[in-house]
Amino acid sequence: MTSNIATARAQRLSRAAGIIGFAIALAASAQVAIPLPGTPVPLTLQPLLVVLAGLFLGPVAGAGSMLLYLVAGAVGLPVFAPMGAPGVLRLLGPTGGYLLAYPAAAWVAGRVGANASRYAVRLAAAAAGMAVLYAGGLAQLAIITGSVQSAVTLGFLQFAALDAVKTVIAAAVTRPSRSA
Repeated sequence: MTSNIATARAQRLSRAAGIIGFAIALAASAQVAIPLPGTPVPLTLQPLLVVLAGLFLGPVAGAGSMLLYLVAGAVGLPVFAPMGAPGVLRLLGPTGGYLLAYPAAAWVAGRVGANASRYAVRLAAAAAGMAVLYAGGLAQLAIITGSVQSAVTLGFLQFAALDAVKTVIAAAVTRPSRSA
């Protein structure tokens, strides 16, 4: 009985460490933001970290990690990329749709890739997570610009090839998650 309690406690601590660790890693990756000409969306490694959170932690903990990151940024902690409005205002700007999609993208990647031993399934999971990121980001950009075509030009075309590489990397470095 005591070993069951100790095991459950260790699992909770491990999950909490994963949630906090991915939120911190995401915040660190946001600090290396490369502005691209012609778009308000910077180039970062954040999409890679979002899908990795889902694939490594599972859908619930992965989404929880992304929620922790968003809450930290919304209350004013310097976790978002260094360019753009501070705090909760960032969620209303041109990158806000991507940010708000982080929990859903991590959840989808974690759910599709849950316990996937085959690379192809993990690749599909990472791609599904990336698709959710793009859906959120492009939706908000379309609202801000008033045009789906402008949204695609500003928030997809310059990023698609590198995000495809990030998708391949995420699938390659992960192993089956045991979390739900």
